[in-house]
Amino acid sequence: MRNIRNRHGNRTPSSLRSRCGRGFSLIEMMVALGISAALLTASLAALDTSFKSYQQTSETASTHVVTRIITHRLLTMIRTGQEFAPYPIDVLDAAQNPMFTNNIEFVSAEDELTNFREITRIFAEADPEATDGTQRLMLTIDEFVDGALTSSETQPLLRGVLDATFTLEYDVGPQLTRATIDITVEASDVGGASLNANWDTPTLRLVASASPRRLEGR
Repeated sequence: MRNIRNRHGNRTPSSLRSRCGRGFSLIEMMVALGISAALLTASLAALDTSFKSYQQTSETASTHVVTRIITHRLLTMIRTGQEFAPYPIDVLDAAQNPMFTNNIEFVSAEDELTNFREITRIFAEADPEATDGTQRLMLTIDEFVDGALTSSETQPLLRGVLDATFTLEYDVGPQLTRATIDITVEASDVGGASLNANWDTPTLRLVASASPRRLEGR
């Protein structure tokens, strides 16, 4: 067997030198690649979950802000409105009053000199653009002069509505004493942020009440 000298002057067998200088075997490479692939998969899954969680949180916060703005706008219109509908046939009947309905209508502006009246109607209806069966909250404003309709405008206020209920409490007249808005919506676009695991679409519910300003000071 042919020997060589190492750095200390000692002779080292060539077979030992050959074993020390060889690289990884195929099995060792496969094991290393398998471990690396498992670590990368776990890292990507954690990153994906973190991103989807952030998206879910941001969508919920965005829906919360929009819903609060719409609710505040509705409360303002109720405070300044008059001649509300629908109303019960008998306001003294506890089975009819308060009323639970998915719409509310009232006079939002009036000018007796020009016989001008503006009637606002807020209602919930099935959203034709939704594929998940949700509703949309709509706003219709009709303008009348001398009892004749001069203009009408309808626009959506809020989409992704799961439920919208108006609780209307009346006094003799009938006069609206209090209106309560109860809206439940789902966060926008969160349904598309699904992972391999199941995610529940977050919902938001807002309940608020208002009374017409003509009742202030009574």
